[in-house]
Amino acid sequence: MHAYGMLMIEHRLIERMLLVIKAALSKIEFRHEIDPVFVDTAVDFIRVYADRTHHGKEEDILMRDLKNKTLSAEDQQVMNDLIRDHMLVRQTTALIGNANDRYRGGDDIALIVIANGLKTLIEFFPKHIEKEDKKFYPASRTYFTDEEDQSMLAEFGELDRKMVYEKYKAVVERLENQS
Repeated sequence: MHAYGMLMIEHRLIERMLLVIKAALSKIEFRHEIDPVFVDTAVDFIRVYADRTHHGKEEDILMRDLKNKTLSAEDQQVMNDLIRDHMLVRQTTALIGNANDRYRGGDDIALIVIANGLKTLIEFFPKHIEKEDKKFYPASRTYFTDEEDQSMLAEFGELDRKMVYEKYKAVVERLENQS
């Protein structure tokens, strides 16, 4: 498997989560309420899986290595655009998380912020994913030898192992602090 193959597999899981979020958004529009635990789960998925793990592979490994290559102006621009896209995801996810805290506290207006944030994500991600799958990954592959590609793939695997540990270490620490 090429390194970008792993990233594309991760995109398929993100797309599945987007369908779940889209269904929840329909419920918000119909019932004018949402389960805050669902929002917590969606925010956690976006923060940990889509951003820290998936975008982490892109920014901290793939793009790090691309910075050592002489990219075409177009490829450099696409990479810069993707970094800005990732920042938008982080900002939107933070807004949703903060609004969910307010919603739990009885702020019904926060539901609008949650709904708008979720809508932003479900509209944004498909275009972002298509840009990566069809433009960025194929172009970036041309800059690497097979050995470099396999080295990145190995780093991707190591990042996955690290993220699983960090995720569940945080769970244990949170539960310890509740005692």
